[in-house]
Order: sequence, then C-alpha cells, then structure tokens
Amino acid sequence: MVIESENLEFKREFTEEIYKEVVAFANTDGGTVYVGIDNEGNVVGLSNVDEEYVRITNGIRDAIEPDVTMFVRYTIQENRVVRIIVSEGTNKPFYLKGKGLKPGGVYVRQGSTSVPASFDAIRRMIKESDGDVFENMKSLQQELSFEYAQDAFRRCGIVLEKSKYQTLGITESGVCGYTKLGMLLSDQCEHTIKIAVFEDEGKRVFRDQREFGGSVLKQLEETLEYLRLCNRTEARIQGLQRIESPEYPEEAIREAILNAIIHRDYSYSGSVMVNVYDSHMEVISLGGLLPGLEPEDIKTGISVLRNRKLAEVFHRLRLVEAYGTGIGRIYGLYEDCPEQPQIKLTANTFKIILPNRNAARDKACASYDTAGLQARRVREENAVYGGVSAQPGPYGNYREVGKPLFVTRQMSRILAYVDEYGKITDEEIGKLLAVKKTRAFTIAKQMRDGGLLRAEGRGEERRYVKT
Repeated sequence: MVIESENLEFKREFTEEIYKEVVAFANTDGGTVYVGIDNEGNVVGLSNVDEEYVRITNGIRDAIEPDVTMFVRYTIQENRVVRIIVSEGTNKPFYLKGKGLKPGGVYVRQGSTSVPASFDAIRRMIKESDGDVFENMKSLQQELSFEYAQDAFRRCGIVLEKSKYQTLGITESGVCGYTKLGMLLSDQCEHTIKIAVFEDEGKRVFRDQREFGGSVLKQLEETLEYLRLCNRTEARIQGLQRIESPEYPEEAIREAILNAIIHRDYSYSGSVMVNVYDSHMEVISLGGLLPGLEPEDIKTGISVLRNRKLAEVFHRLRLVEAYGTGIGRIYGLYEDCPEQPQIKLTANTFKIILPNRNAARDKACASYDTAGLQARRVREENAVYGGVSAQPGPYGNYREVGKPLFVTRQMSRILAYVDEYGKITDEEIGKLLAVKKTRAFTIAKQMRDGGLLRAEGRGEERRYVKT
C-alpha cells in the first residue's frame, strides 16, 4: 500500500488545495500529486478526467506566482487519474497569487504535509534565488502603489507607466513580482527617516521629533522641507551691507540626506537618523563603507554604489548630478568655516557631521576674546594704522581692536600672496581663488573694511597691499 510522504500527495478530486501542494513541492525538493486517489491510496478516478485535466492545468498556471509551469508536467493515467510531477523551482519563493508573498501564500513541504513558510524561510529563499543584491530581491510586500513616485516622475516630464517598471527594476517581469527597489519607491516603503532636534548636546531634552515615511522620494522632500525650517538665518551688518548667513549650507544638507538615502544598507530595518543640535547636525545611515573604501576616498569622488538602480532613479529624476561628488561638494561648501564636516564610521553605520557655521564662527571669535589681558596688551603695544591693529590669532585669523573679524581661508591665501609678492590686484585675486570678478572685489572690500589690506590706485590700476 502506497502512502503519502514528503514527495507524494493524494487528492480524491480537484480542489484549490492542489495549488498549495504544487507551491510547497516547487519551494522544497519537488514531488508528485495524484488527483483521483484518496488519502488511503485507493484509486477512485475522476468522473470527467479530460475536463478536470484542463481545470488543473489552467488553475496552476493562473494561481501561482512566479510562473511555475516550466517546473510542472502533467499526464492522464489509464485509471482516470491525473499525475502532476513538480520539480524544485529556481525562482523561489513560489506563492499563491491571491495570498501574496507571506506565510499565508508561501508553502513548503514538511514531512507529508504542506505548511506555511516562516518569514525567515521566505527571506532565505529570496536571498538564495536573487543573490545578495538588495534591490533585485522580491519584496515581501506585494500590495504596492506608486502615486508619489508617479507624481515625482511627472514633474520631470516623465510618465511612469507599468510598462517601464521592469526597465527601472521595480518589477522582475512585466507588472508582476515587485522587487525591493519597487518597495523603496512605493507609497508603502517600510523604511523611514527620523529627525530629532535637541535642546542640549547630551540628548536629554527634545525640542521636536519627526518621522517621515512613504516613498523614499517623499521622505527626501519632506525631510529637506523640515530641515529648511530648522536652518535659522543670522543677519549682520558689515559696512553698508546686510549679510545673511544660514546655519548650514542648504546644499550641504541636501547632499547629506541624498547620500543617506541612496547609499544606506536597506537589509537593516532601522531608520536614517538626523540629530540636530545647536552646534551641529548629524546624519546617520545604516551600513558602513563598502569593502576597500576609506573616508578619504569618498572625499575625492570615488564612489561604489550599494544601490545602483536606486541611484539611477534619482539620477533620472535629476536629484543627483553625478555619482560620487556629493561628499566632496559638502566639504567645498565649508571651505570658509573654521570647523569642517566630519565622517565617522563603524562597521554598520555611516555618520556625517555638519557644523553649524554661525556657531562655529561665534566660537572662533569667543576663543579670541578668552585670550584676555595678554592679547589686549599685545595689541596695545603694536603700531596702529588707520585706527586698526591687525594681529594674528588662532587659525591664522585677525581681529580689529574692539571688534572680532573672522578671516576665511580665502583671505588667508590672499594675505600669503601679498606677503610673497607685496601686492595683489582684483584680477589676481580672481585667479588665485578661482572666483568671478565681482566675488573677488567683495572679498577685497571685506579685507579693506577689516583693516587687513589697503587699496592703492583706482580702476584697473588698483592694487592691494598690507596695512
């Protein structure tokens, strides 16, 4: 007497339970289903075997994802029994289309019974089938919508049609089988960005907390909008000019958030974290640098993409200009700041710290004031030219008597040039700093107002010398 086993299943008649058995065999080691034999192994046959054969073949084709038909063979036995031979599939996990890619839809064989697969088993099958590339793996969530992504593409003049899903990597084939990339772009994205604004450096008192979810495209927009509100602007009067200075370069914040979204390791379930303090901002993403890279490498523009297809989507939407340039751009935006951005790494995290430029400059000026009586005595002992005593301080900066003056790195380069050549013109400043003529004139005027330089001559004959 033949009994059911790990690779053998009997069904007295056709029912939709057959689909579950086929899924289980395809997800495990294969097996055979006989339709027309009862649980005790007795042949009962099918009353209309040809009609039942058509129902079985059509049903298996339509009820199971991905397409399992290439792993299934059918025969009609002389005793009016349909034999279904199922081989182990290569596109695991197979699942019931009506139930989805979850334990209620994914079955495996356990002894002589087909049982729901655990989430861990489903993830393991996905990894074995798709490899380690996160974007290419099947999404456990298959009920996805793309309203925000479609709107984002529309704003760039692109229609995001289902026919383009496979090209972008949102689906595996046609409109079926959403990938993890599809999940990230969908309105149901399971990852988020969390922002915490702290009252103190010890992370004890919150001013505000936010969490942004949905499509990563939506998270980007809402995060940048919120951080724009946190980015306070300081205004100061210099001469006849009103100069406004935001705490953080807006482009630096944008590049840091883009870097966190595009390069993070999404195999971790945690959120991107943004911590805002009075002195600095931290953007922390999961996943350290890929093997072989060092922090200095990414500053110079070397880039190895962890999520290539996601980066391509952002590039297509003109959210990034060129791969690998973001971190270098951030450092360039802080060229004139006494404190520079920092990158801190662990095995599983990447943190970039953006200094608050206004706080950094206040700190630099305060450090000059704490020099106390000794610094003032030195200034008093030096000759005064035009009411200004320009004395070098920390970081190679200078200050006016009774008024702090922060000397930028650009100004320091100009002073070094004048030390070497005795003078400098507006044109030479432009070439030295690689800036336009109007910017060169502005920097020179700031240095004249601060008592660092003195102008001689006018117009094209104007040159600057040290005071």
